[in-house]
Amino acid sequence: MNVSIPRRRLGRGALDLPPLECSAIGLGCMGMSEFYGPSDDAESLKTLHHALDIGVDFLDTADMYGSGGNERLLAKLLKTRRSEVVLATKFGFMRDPNDPGARPVNGRPEYVKQAADASLQRLGVDHIDLYYQHRVDPNVPIEETVGAMADLVKAGKVRYLGLSEASAATLRRASQVHPITALQSEYSLWSRDIEEEILPACQELGIGVVAYSPLGRGFLTGAIQAPEDLSADDFRRQNPRFLPGNIEVNRNLVGALAAIAEARGCTPAQLALAWLLDRAPDVVPIPGTRRISRLDENAAATRIQLSDAERRQIDGVLDTQAVVGERYAAVGRSLLNG
Repeated sequence: MNVSIPRRRLGRGALDLPPLECSAIGLGCMGMSEFYGPSDDAESLKTLHHALDIGVDFLDTADMYGSGGNERLLAKLLKTRRSEVVLATKFGFMRDPNDPGARPVNGRPEYVKQAADASLQRLGVDHIDLYYQHRVDPNVPIEETVGAMADLVKAGKVRYLGLSEASAATLRRASQVHPITALQSEYSLWSRDIEEEILPACQELGIGVVAYSPLGRGFLTGAIQAPEDLSADDFRRQNPRFLPGNIEVNRNLVGALAAIAEARGCTPAQLALAWLLDRAPDVVPIPGTRRISRLDENAAATRIQLSDAERRQIDGVLDTQAVVGERYAAVGRSLLNG
């Protein structure tokens, strides 16, 4: 498949660096190592190479995905193709091998630097293009955490800084310490929390938006009809929106959007991604997949230009089809918009 992927810019630049440029759609790599059922490293590596081959160069990982395993997986690609990759990773969640479900957040300056060095070693690279705090630590002033992240920029270990699931107030405080290039938050047709306060703050501060779970954790594709469609160890089985009673209602939203996609001649996933790309020129969705066929499908969404009529149709669906269920269970919700 030959897809010409357009480019987008995140942020206004940082110190003596120009704005960070990347493919208009990225690849979220989390599911290659954890959370979404069984995975196959060989298949994932083929998908990673194919992403670069078609121009999807913005690869997103984190030190907590697979307890470092996802970064080690990417290292196999980076060993020969580092110059082709815009590499983003994150720190903040700490994993305990004796308690996989425990994920305390650590934003202390000394930990920031330890985590970065560990990621660099696992990835096998000398610098990270975009380094995020995965969640804001409520016990550490954001100025201290971002100050330590800024030291990594000065040391040449990191090029640009980002935050994930941060509030508008936190973004403003962080930006006083060092330019913030990107905010990574959940953003999709069924998760629009950031539109009220956070998205305007990003526009005010010149911060790009990297949208994770842009396909509603796969639900917006229409492929998931019931919890039983998910493997036993898939974390979505505990996600409120996928629980019995909620999932049936949420299928109404997906069905209405699927009808618009069919009329357009695209898939529901492509419509969902095109909608995000249409929101602003510095919004970059990072759908995750392990399969080349899905990657090609997602990449083709960059060629879809929504008409005014389609925008009105989508708005009409969003106005009338409410989403039922929180984004995360209680523990995960406590760390959102910090």
